[in-house]
Amino acid sequence: MGRDLSNFAMHSIGTIMGQMAERRAHHRRKTVLPVKVSVRGTTQLAYTVDLARAGARLGGLRTELQVGETVTLQRGSHKAKFRIIWIQQLNPNEMQAGVESLEPQDSFLGVDLSEQEGEGRKTVDMLMTLLTGSAKSDHPVVK
Repeated sequence: MGRDLSNFAMHSIGTIMGQMAERRAHHRRKTVLPVKVSVRGTTQLAYTVDLARAGARLGGLRTELQVGETVTLQRGSHKAKFRIIWIQQLNPNEMQAGVESLEPQDSFLGVDLSEQEGEGRKTVDMLMTLLTGSAKSDHPVVK
């Protein structure tokens, strides 16, 4: 009569989750922190939207930036250089930008991200196991 599609949704969700996890090299963490952004001799205040070991998404930017341009971000006494990898105009007076660290570290301007990344991978693996019945990585699965 008809086909049994009961496993279709679970397989599709598992495939989508796996592809999303593989696209990102580093786990993102939603974190709003005030930062100073210095470029071409000017400094402006902005904030992070989310963080990863390799970079961040910045919001509240008002100065014109160029993809590929190097900027310095400062938070308190922590300072590091980043490259602009994408820019999005939100409205006439505000932009967001993706920045990539030129000096990869286990922290983002003093915020420790090393444990967050491992926990994110474990969470994705557990979700994949629940959805598809098989783990993506070599992490042991508790049943």
